[in-house]
Amino acid sequence: METIYDIQQLLKRFGTIIYTGDRLADLELMEAEVKELYQAQFIETNEYQMALLLLRQEASRVRDKKGEGS
Repeated sequence: METIYDIQQLLKRFGTIIYTGDRLADLELMEAEVKELYQAQFIETNEYQMALLLLRQEASRVRDKKGEGS
């Protein structure tokens, strides 16, 4: 797993598609879904950790970008 797209494909395998039109909200919802999949033991620890890392990095980028626009 290397990109947000990979995480979207992982979630799609479990019937979850997230699109609200707000990138930051999408990332937060994806993180919540990944946590639920991990807690239900549907995904491995390494998938969970990598997904969280990618989601949090992207969320940080989005927040920084919003801050620059102010």
